[in-house]
Amino acid sequence: MKVLSVVSQKGGVGKTTLATALAVEASRDGKKTVMFDLDPQASASFWKDTRKDESLAITAIPAARLIHMLTAVREAGCDFAIIDTPPFSKDIAYEAAQQADFVLVPTRPAVLDVMAMTRTLDLVKHYGRPYGVVLTFCPPQGREIEDTVKVISQLGAELCPVRVGSRIAYSRAQQTGHAAQEIEPDGKAAQEIKELYAYVCMNLSAYERGNENHEQRAASSA
Repeated sequence: MKVLSVVSQKGGVGKTTLATALAVEASRDGKKTVMFDLDPQASASFWKDTRKDESLAITAIPAARLIHMLTAVREAGCDFAIIDTPPFSKDIAYEAAQQADFVLVPTRPAVLDVMAMTRTLDLVKHYGRPYGVVLTFCPPQGREIEDTVKVISQLGAELCPVRVGSRIAYSRAQQTGHAAQEIEPDGKAAQEIKELYAYVCMNLSAYERGNENHEQRAASSA
């Protein structure tokens, strides 16, 4: 089972929107998918309450139960687990990062937002987890993206090549318990989520291969 955590210590960057959209995409891809909502506001769980499709499991749990729940769904044959986290909660973010195979760090394309993101990067790096910073709410034009990319590069952070635009499809979908790719299958938001999902899967596979190689080297030297 692969575990993706969507983590940011700053609010309003689209964590839940990305997490739910990626969960839908994974389910569409034939993966047995579960999502754990660690945010006390339970935004993802409320999203699920308005959704008629019961094939996607979303459960609100306290962070203290995360390890137990991950073990349970792994033993039940789950393929993909996504962890949605709250802002401003360092302890929960630590737990989510520690349990992840890959961490997605959303941020708006603004220098001040990126500087606030450094706290999130510190905790992700603390556990040595692979991660990618994804720009969200990107405007169609302007210098914001160029300036943000420059700052991220100066920080030495890994930048996701997929940019998520500021599109009405995302907010409209959230209000009705859908993902953007469901309400506008041929839209730009749908294409962004498809590309972001492919990026996440690529990094999850790379992390798994790295672990296998490490175990093989350890076994051969024993």
